[in-house]
Amino acid sequence: MKRIIFMFTGLLLTASLFAQNTIDRSKAPKPGPAPTITIKDPVIYNLPNGMTIIVVENHKLPRVTATLSIDRGPILEGSKAGVSEIMGQMLGEGTTKTPKDKFDETIDQMGANVNLFSAGGSVSALDRYFEKAFMMMAEAIQYPAFPAASFDKIKSQKLTGLKSNEKSASAISARVVGALAYGKNTAMGEFETEESIKALKLDDVKKAYKENITPSRSYMTFVGDITPEAAKALVMKAFGSWKGVKLSLPVIANAANVSGTEINFVDLPTAVQGEISVTNLVNNPMSNPDYHALKIANQILGGGAESKLFMNLREKHGFTYGSYSRIGSGRFQSQFSGGAQVRSEKADSAVAEIIAEIKNMQDGKITEEELNNAKAKYNGSFALGMEDPERTASYASDILINNLPKDYYRTFLQKINAVTVADVQSASKKYFSKDNSRIVIVGNASKIVPNLARLGYPVKQFDKYANPIVEKPKDVNIKETAKTTESVSAAIIVDSYLKAIGGKEEIKKLVSMKSLFTSKLMGQEFTGTDSRMAPNKRSLQLMMGSMAVMQQVFDGTAGYQAQMGQKKEMDEKEIKENQDDKGLIPQLFYVSNDYQLSYLGTGKAGEEDCYKLKVTKPSGKVTVEYYSIKSGLLLREEGSVDAGGTEMTISVDYSDYRKVGNLMFPFSAIQTAGEQEFPMIMSEIKLNEGVSDADFK
Repeated sequence: MKRIIFMFTGLLLTASLFAQNTIDRSKAPKPGPAPTITIKDPVIYNLPNGMTIIVVENHKLPRVTATLSIDRGPILEGSKAGVSEIMGQMLGEGTTKTPKDKFDETIDQMGANVNLFSAGGSVSALDRYFEKAFMMMAEAIQYPAFPAASFDKIKSQKLTGLKSNEKSASAISARVVGALAYGKNTAMGEFETEESIKALKLDDVKKAYKENITPSRSYMTFVGDITPEAAKALVMKAFGSWKGVKLSLPVIANAANVSGTEINFVDLPTAVQGEISVTNLVNNPMSNPDYHALKIANQILGGGAESKLFMNLREKHGFTYGSYSRIGSGRFQSQFSGGAQVRSEKADSAVAEIIAEIKNMQDGKITEEELNNAKAKYNGSFALGMEDPERTASYASDILINNLPKDYYRTFLQKINAVTVADVQSASKKYFSKDNSRIVIVGNASKIVPNLARLGYPVKQFDKYANPIVEKPKDVNIKETAKTTESVSAAIIVDSYLKAIGGKEEIKKLVSMKSLFTSKLMGQEFTGTDSRMAPNKRSLQLMMGSMAVMQQVFDGTAGYQAQMGQKKEMDEKEIKENQDDKGLIPQLFYVSNDYQLSYLGTGKAGEEDCYKLKVTKPSGKVTVEYYSIKSGLLLREEGSVDAGGTEMTISVDYSDYRKVGNLMFPFSAIQTAGEQEFPMIMSEIKLNEGVSDADFK
């Protein structure tokens, strides 16, 4: 298949705010007194079926929000990891009384919002529509239809999401950190995989619903323009007869921290940065006497742009765009972590600086200014949050679930402002570990691992699913394969590829292609259409919903790119590069004098052994292509683009080859530029139909 166009995946907007010059920025403002917090106790009812009703009246606006939360705790799903999340999604796929399209239409007509998830649901609406919207939510929770077609759709979407995260350092790090900390076969450390999702059946979803969606240990919280009596009457009407299994909070044994700090490394050859997480397990329930001091300690260490980690790794050394720390809390064991995404060549230095800042906290190297700034942050954010009635409601449920004193949040800021430097130092010694930490790094091993030895910690390697790599994989002995390196040439590699995808004669019949695909970038869903006509006409359009966000058109001699309402004609260099391909399958023309080919030996694309082919195109642009030794198929392409005067390395990984007509094409292409990934999952490829000259105007 003609290689996917290298695209820039960000639309960058920069905004700068300037304060008036009357402010003296040479002096930090003095912290004001802590705000006085007044919280009215909510009205609470307990129903016989196990549901607790919490009502926080607020009649400022004619709107009501209700949230049902089932307090079931962590669930071990084992070989069915991911079933609860899919079950939660399917609660929104219609009921046994109302099909999905009618359900959604009814909600939209009221201007309401109904959300369903694996541990309950929520509804928000104007008070005149609230009762009807609430009853709709109750219907969805108690009478889900679980249609098979929706299950297949959601399952497919989940698999696509997992596929797109295969080369994401952040996603891999999150998975491995949890699995290594708690154990990958525990409720706290397990994770979903392609295998676990593929194995799920609709009956598994129904079973998960029956075992977990129940009034037992559930909390229905109302906030807004409703009286406690009306809220209780509405719950009795909607849920009074609801029954289900009785839940009990699981008892989960604590996992142990490592006996000595060690580096756990995951090799991701495509990564241009190292994803670093220095982490240890903690027990920090909200009733913890150290809770408030620990919050202040984390704020000073890595809570924001003024913290020690940020000022050190970004402002002082320029290793990263930002470095932060986090401290977990709750009834179950949680984690402290500090980390950053840093340039590969500086990963070892960044680890050393993170450890050094943790030691500074433990040694009490904390200034009164740092302490006061951290307190001021909590004073301001806490008081601001009190203006949100939903925050007040969450406080009420926190008190019930965590068995806290009724005045817990009334006295919260008093306890925050009573924290001293000595308290912060003590909490840092107790909860931030530099001697029993896992330093989890995901990145390019060839660039990072050689420099880690100077840190003095043992280095243990794991794969991206947290499985230990006992020994470094041996280099493949090419002489044992059907083709030896001595007999391999660029011409043989290209010829093998052309045969693998269907043969030269079939390729010559190819006049046009139209590919429809979906993608996800920076949390946004996109759809796209890629139309091509021989020899090198192309039109690429990217949509977000009904809005066109990017279009690129080339008619063989000229072209343009339109993005967010701005149109730019292709310059001479861009035109030449777009004329590089002499056909829809350019490898068919590699034998001509227009291209220069060089065999570079062997390498790997993911886990597969490949031949590496350097291709110098007519414009002078150079790419390196990886062809599978086993199948002959193109698995990876590496090149570079000019990003505003800076050369950026870009790679595209191809997989999921399928037959279309008499030719093979990849249905998955994941482009990586820096730390940004742009997955393209093909939904349909049409050959010699659906494309005309009008597409390239």
